[in-house]
Amino acid sequence: MVVALDVGGTGMKCALVGTDGTVRHSERHPTLADRGPAAVLDNITDVADGLAAKARADGLTPIAAGVAVPGVVDEANGVAVWSSNVGFRDVPVRARLEARLGFPAALGHDVRVGGIAEARLGAGRGRGHVLFVAIGTGIAAALVVGGAGYSGAHGAAGELGHIVLRPGGTACPCGQAGCLEAYTSARAIGRRYAELSGEPGATAYDVVTRLETEELARTVWQEAVDVLADGLIIAQALYDVDVLVLGGGLAEAGEALLGPLRTAFADRVTFHRTPEIVRAELGDEAGCLGAALLALDHLETT
Repeated sequence: MVVALDVGGTGMKCALVGTDGTVRHSERHPTLADRGPAAVLDNITDVADGLAAKARADGLTPIAAGVAVPGVVDEANGVAVWSSNVGFRDVPVRARLEARLGFPAALGHDVRVGGIAEARLGAGRGRGHVLFVAIGTGIAAALVVGGAGYSGAHGAAGELGHIVLRPGGTACPCGQAGCLEAYTSARAIGRRYAELSGEPGATAYDVVTRLETEELARTVWQEAVDVLADGLIIAQALYDVDVLVLGGGLAEAGEALLGPLRTAFADRVTFHRTPEIVRAELGDEAGCLGAALLALDHLETT
């Protein structure tokens, strides 16, 4: 078994995953981010140790651990360089895990490991070049080539949400203006609809559920789809992938998103090779599965 944890700002998805990619046991725990980064790290190691004990109690052998966290991750050294959601700054997560567990551990970026899982086990399986794009509160991407995720020189590759598509446009939390994320994230879509409808607290879910009955919802949705298509055509020009896999909360809209997005993408194609655009298959298991795959890869190399 591989001990796998997908750590978010509020909660952790945790699992025991077989070397064949089968989830044998799963749990959920609060992250405890409000208690500070030291408490989060203690919590991660405690939960991982508990999962290892669970495996042994079931007659199974834990052989490695994989943990996924948001932010900037130095995968080679197992260090969480920067993760605002959980307060990590240069935290040696892998070393702490290995000291506690007594077997090898790996640390990865949450979206990147999700992309690895989708590329090997999910919607991108059988394809050599996959771009996984997670669209939720924010937007991030993972390029996976031959089953391996690309992290970049500093562990910060994949910030697709922060390419500027509308210079001088809507302010983005990153400090720039006109970013993809400022127009196409679930948060941005909900905010835009709330502004135009005068309905405080409206969400992207409200927009999706009103597409059949309301012109304003259709207008807001199409605006977001058009910006997303602009971003993805740039990504395809850079990466030339076989398949674009869309995950995250917004992808739950299914064909309501994929249908108009495929049309908008096709309208923008000139010299590009058009990839297949599909919805992710693994849901919220992708992070744990990807963390487990990363751990197995690390085990092979060590």
